[in-house]
Amino acid sequence: MLNALEVFTTVAVGLMVGVEFSVAFVMNRIFNALPEDSGQLGRAHGGRMLGAVMPVWYIGSLVLVGIWAVASRHHHGTGLVITAGALLMLSVIMSILLLVPINNRGKTWTPENRPSDWKEQMNRWDRYHYVRVAVIIAAFALLVAALT
Repeated sequence: MLNALEVFTTVAVGLMVGVEFSVAFVMNRIFNALPEDSGQLGRAHGGRMLGAVMPVWYIGSLVLVGIWAVASRHHHGTGLVITAGALLMLSVIMSILLLVPINNRGKTWTPENRPSDWKEQMNRWDRYHYVRVAVIIAAFALLVAALT
């Protein structure tokens, strides 16, 4: 049963990393290259769609890693799992304090109501997101290492 938990948790975190990596290095670059207001509208829609899913994914992944850490407390690799959990906790804190406030504003913007500094706010979100992606990649790598 522990093996199934380990694999399921690692896959869940790995998929989350893939989505967030894609947002950072694929989707946002596509949005930024679109003409006129299309990029801002795409980001707003993405903020609404992913804003509804990602909190469950982040918290769910953290809970799974916590269960794994408790269940394997006497096994090899538990320190790696605990460290991965701490990194995932950091990513949740970063999200709540830094990224969600910007996302909550941005997902309501249209070309008619967006603030004049909307591009600066999106650039700030991107910078924070790059750091968060690095944090969750590190957590994922630790979980993979704990499997061996």
